[in-house]
Order: sequence, then C-alpha cells, then structure tokens
Amino acid sequence: MAEAYIVEAVRTPVGKRGGGLSAVHPADLGAHVLRALLDRSGADPAAVEDVVFGCLDAVGPQAGDIARTCWLAAGLPEHVPGVTVDRQCGSSQQALHFAAQAVLSGTQDLVVAGGVQNMSQVPIGFASRQAAVPLGLTDGPFAGSTGWRARYGDRPVSQFHGAERIAAEWDISREAMEEFALRSHQRALAAADQGRFDRETVPFGELSRDEGPRRDTSLEKMAALRPLQDGGRITAALSSQVSDGAAALLIASEAALRDHGLRPRARIHRLAVRGEDPLRMLTAPIPATAHALRRAGLGIDDIDLVEINEAFAPVVLAWLKETGADPDRVNVNGGALALGHPLGATGARLMTSLLHELERTRGRFGLQTMCEGGGQANVTIVERL
Repeated sequence: MAEAYIVEAVRTPVGKRGGGLSAVHPADLGAHVLRALLDRSGADPAAVEDVVFGCLDAVGPQAGDIARTCWLAAGLPEHVPGVTVDRQCGSSQQALHFAAQAVLSGTQDLVVAGGVQNMSQVPIGFASRQAAVPLGLTDGPFAGSTGWRARYGDRPVSQFHGAERIAAEWDISREAMEEFALRSHQRALAAADQGRFDRETVPFGELSRDEGPRRDTSLEKMAALRPLQDGGRITAALSSQVSDGAAALLIASEAALRDHGLRPRARIHRLAVRGEDPLRMLTAPIPATAHALRRAGLGIDDIDLVEINEAFAPVVLAWLKETGADPDRVNVNGGALALGHPLGATGARLMTSLLHELERTRGRFGLQTMCEGGGQANVTIVERL
C-alpha cells in the first residue's frame, strides 16, 4: 500500500492586523515559506509536481491562483504548476489532504501543500461582499438562492451566530470561555519564551515572533468587554484574531524519499472530512473526529497531541465535552485566540506546529481538526517517525 510522508514544514510568524506583515504582498509571504521549505528539506524544486495552497477571499493581491503566483514569486521553476483551494478556514488543511491523496494514489511523488492569507489587505468576507454589490444583494453568498431558502429559511448564517448557538446548546459560560482564552495566551507566551516555535518559524524581515499573544491580558480585562451581539456571550477575546501569515509542507512518496535522499518526519495516517449543520456551522469537528478515529482504529486516548483551531472559544470547549479528550494534550502551545488565524494559512500552520511539538515531546500520534464555513471539518491524523 502506498504511503505519504511529511518531509518538512515551516511557517512565517503570524502577524496581527496592521502589524509586521500587513504591507507584504501575499505572493511574497507564500514565496518566503516556499524557499525556506525547499532549502531546509534539500529537495530539488524541479522535482516538485504540484503546489496546492489554501486561500480565502481570492481577490485583489490574492487573486489569479495565488499558489502559482507564490511559486513564481519565489523564483522557482516555471514548469511546476499550482492550484488554490477554498474550503473556508480549512483551506490549507484541505491542501495538505489533496497533496497527500495525490501521493497515496500514486499519481504524484513530491507535492507542496500550504496556504497564505493577508487579512490586513483583504478583510474576511471581502470577496462575497464585492460580488454581491453589482447584483443588488445584501446578505452574502446565500442571498437569492431559492434552494437555500427552501431548506434553511431566512435564518442568519454567520460564524458569530454559530458560536453563540454552541455556547448556549453546550451550556458553556462566558467565564469558562474567558478562562480558556486566558490559558491560550499563557500557553502561547510560554511556548514562545521557551523557544518552542523557533524551529518551525522562518522570520520575515525583523519579525521573528508571533504578534498576537498578549502579556497584559487578564480575566478582569476580558470581563469588561462588550459582547459582539446584544445579549450574547461571545466577545472579541473569545474570537480568533485577524491575522496575516503563510505556511508550507513538503509531502513525499516512498519513491521520492529514496530518489531524492529525503528524510521523513511523519506518516499521514488518516484523512477525513465531514459536514454538519451549516447554520450552527462550527460543530463539524465533533463528528469528523469520531469518524476519523473510527476509520483509523484509534481512540481519543491514543492521540498524544491535538491541534484544534480556536476559531471561537466554545468550538474547542464543546469538542472537549463530546470527545472526552484530555485538555492537557490539546493546543498545548496556545491556539488562534492568542496566536491568530490567517484563514487560508491556518490549516498548514496547525500541522506545522503539531509536527514540531510531536518531535519535541516524542509523541506518536497527532490529530488536527478545525471548523470551516458551511458546517464542515477536516481531520488529519499523523504518526511521528
């Protein structure tokens, strides 16, 4: 049976909105990690068969197949193609899945997966809003669809509504969410101070550390914030940060390892994707995790480390309640509440961090999952070698 291996994984620091990466063209962000990926792995760029990148809101500087543009901006061979994937927040995790599936199918041997997003330049939802205006639409991508309205009515569709619904349905208090958010910042700062991110991060200019984690945050400061919706529980502190960044991984077959003298660091053990209620939107990691573990023949206690994206605090807390996972194995170096969430890059960033932390702690199995627009979730299980 064919296998797919992770050879190398790198990322930029995650920049905050208006921060150290905000003026950098997305193609140059992606080019930066691509060059570092190939330099560190020692792989021949000419041997790469495809570049699969995640990116949302593919307009302006992110338009025109940003995967291809990043590769060319890096000065790499023109015969290598690129393709851009949009599975919402899971776009670059899906890019990793497509790369691994190409290798597992035997159709390709050496594929780059990754993602890039500059939210400072292209705000979230910008593409759908721009497309709606000429049509006179006012309610995003769903407006005007008779099929959608027949199935889901006119109920609001947004991540914020989904997060509020999860907090209510799983009875997660604002105080519990704020404690979780504070812990995310504390873990991220401890990881940065101890150099845990150093090996995975490729500095960009003078920016060498993630800009999101706040040393001055506290439960008192969080409690003083107003909810994003009247009468709601979700505040800015309980939401992932608007961010800029890029990440990339090199995926190889056994033949590519042998032919190019590459060292595998992890094996792709299981790939899964599942859908759920698109109005609740953010709960799909729960059934997706159960499905992936069942297909892999593993239990949650077999997983040494988990990276689940902290799009909103209740997403992770509901997942913990349903899966029974050990919180001490989950997002051990903080998550998007502290580190930020550059939408199209986060999936690749999570896997990059997961791989490096598995190596540091000598764990065997790692699981990555994240909620995605439309009520979807990817799950990737890897085995450290």
